Amino acid sequence: MPEKSALRYKEKKSGKPQTGKRALFLWGGLLCISLVLHLAARMVPGFAEWYAVHVYPVFVGTLGRLCSFVPFSVIEVLLYACGALILAGAAAVLMRKLAWKRALGILGRSLVVIFLIFTLNCGINYQRLPFSQWAGFVLRESTEEELIALCERLVEEINLAAEEIALDEDGYCTLEGDPAELARDAMETAALQYPELKGYYPRAKPVFSTWYLSSQLLQGVYSPFTVEANYNNGMPDQDKPSTICHELSHLKGFMREDEANFVAYLACRSSEDAGFRYSGSILAYIYSGNALYAQNPAALRRVRDKLCDQAVKDLLDHNAYWDTYRGTLSEVSDKMNDMYLKANAQEAGTKSYGRMVDLLLAWNRGQMTAEPEWR
Repeated sequence: MPEKSALRYKEKKSGKPQTGKRALFLWGGLLCISLVLHLAARMVPGFAEWYAVHVYPVFVGTLGRLCSFVPFSVIEVLLYACGALILAGAAAVLMRKLAWKRALGILGRSLVVIFLIFTLNCGINYQRLPFSQWAGFVLRESTEEELIALCERLVEEINLAAEEIALDEDGYCTLEGDPAELARDAMETAALQYPELKGYYPRAKPVFSTWYLSSQLLQGVYSPFTVEANYNNGMPDQDKPSTICHELSHLKGFMREDEANFVAYLACRSSEDAGFRYSGSILAYIYSGNALYAQNPAALRRVRDKLCDQAVKDLLDHNAYWDTYRGTLSEVSDKMNDMYLKANAQEAGTKSYGRMVDLLLAWNRGQMTAEPEWR
């Protein structure tokens, strides 16, 4: 008995029990902070908007700016490193060089940090006011005639831009200049009309693992852990400008996918580069054309017949590229993305992408008397 008492007081003096309690308090506290922030964003009116406008830009201007100096995708390298560490840890546990309880503790603490960073740089922003409300667009039910008029306008924009785009040796759209810098310029130009887009934009990064993204039918990815906009450099050039601008819109705190697409269209059409205007109009046409096809296939065929030969060729190339990657992995990815969007209060899940057409229709109602022009 005296020996046990001595051991107990020795441990108390050494501070080991207190260290365990401190660690539990620290990591439990970080988890609680994340949960409280999520609840505040969902339940406290105005909190998410205040955070997106006043706090989140600090992370964009610090962590985002720091990672922007690195010429490659920082998050991609970190993911490779994490994968290697997980494999090494699993091997160490199997070889009994690392206790499984300790391994679980390390994993648990890592997940707490990941959840906190996600909350600060992404999760709260899902609850902010939508871009449409900031910009004053009124969404309502539209007639089929309005949808046809929108598609016809987009065809005009595509045909105008197609006259100026550069072509590769096979006659497909190709980009001139640095798309990452041109995307920054496009977003800054769009911000002149839509002040909510003002601010610093980190440089977008192409990823090395283009096959992995393409197999998930992903054109780009926003990383909240490094505040980076990443894009798939393996896809057709016509897809890159709108994708980069889409990801950059997330860096302004607009996380809704449908609105990010809409912002990408607005930014691309404001660019002085023909390739960007072409890309943005094609993105908008694909969504609007799909919506029209669902209502009136014959009307879409009449509109599609007005597309220039160059646009038809590039759209076929777009479809051919992505069709080669459709399969089990892309279906699984789509289901996971659907669950992710619903978990972040986008109740429609992946169907929320269709809301872009309503945004385009609202925008077009204010443009009906204007000729297509490039600001």
